[in-house]
Amino acid sequence: MNTSKPILVTVGILSFALVGFALYLQHAMDMLPCPLCVMQRYAFVAVGLLCFIFAAFPRSTTRLGAALAALAALVGGGIAGWHLWIKAHPAVSCGIDPLETSLNKIFTAELMPFLFKADGLCTTDYEPIIGLSIPQWSLIWFVILALLLIWAALRQSR
Repeated sequence: MNTSKPILVTVGILSFALVGFALYLQHAMDMLPCPLCVMQRYAFVAVGLLCFIFAAFPRSTTRLGAALAALAALVGGGIAGWHLWIKAHPAVSCGIDPLETSLNKIFTAELMPFLFKADGLCTTDYEPIIGLSIPQWSLIWFVILALLLIWAALRQSR
């Protein structure tokens, strides 16, 4: 029988691998995450958790899980798109503002500051990775994950 569970597991692994890479960039390469970077991390974690949770549920719920995870990926893509807009318009900044203060007071940021604490500025230009900025890579990955999840949600079980 054909199910979407392998797709959910694969997308979940990819989502957490991308968060792991973000942690590598933060802690090994000293690239401090800005508030929008942290919000993108929340979106990747949401996608991964939804995928793993619904992959563990009965087969009848995998389509719902894929649809919810696709929605989280689309939200993350929107955040990454906004981040790119801010980088293209340096006069606008999300730097030290109420967004950063609010994000850093969420219980997950206080519990896991190494992962969810916003310390950087959105307009900081870091060295590109294979020619693209971090928000560009995030947007690409959110689109890929959303397309996979939409396909899994629309896929018919046989």
